Amino acid sequence: MENYTMEGRTYRYYGQEAPLYPFGYGLSYTTFRYRDLVLSPPVLPVCANLTVSVVLENMGPCDGEEVVQLYLRWEQSSVPVPRWQLVAFRRVAVLAGRETKLSFQVLAEQRAVWAQDWRLEPGTFTLFAGGQQPGQRVRAPSEVLSARFGVTGTARPLSGC
Repeated sequence: MENYTMEGRTYRYYGQEAPLYPFGYGLSYTTFRYRDLVLSPPVLPVCANLTVSVVLENMGPCDGEEVVQLYLRWEQSSVPVPRWQLVAFRRVAVLAGRETKLSFQVLAEQRAVWAQDWRLEPGTFTLFAGGQQPGQRVRAPSEVLSARFGVTGTARPLSGC
């Protein structure tokens, strides 16, 4: 095997074609609502980490568990990258009618791209938070919130941070 690229070999790189059963696929006995997605800071240096918070509310009549998922999308990159990449997830139990605020850290290394070595690049990124992948069609509805953030500075090897 001489071609080690992942294009055309995994759903992460398939154009607009969605996988049959993506991560987070399934049903629930309750309904969850996401709100108040906050990225801090909204513009960060190339080697800095991003803090993310989101509020998850159980709108249904039953207690339930939700797998909160965070995905990252590069808006422009010097090399091919996935449409989006899972960067964090957490299973959370929420009582009926209650809400919880969740915090996550997205590390700088999770934004790295492979270009003969792991590199961090400046640019614009979109972060998605929800109970499923962005753009996923499911039998049980689930919201996916999104927010953009910027990375400033010059491209550098990950090892230089």
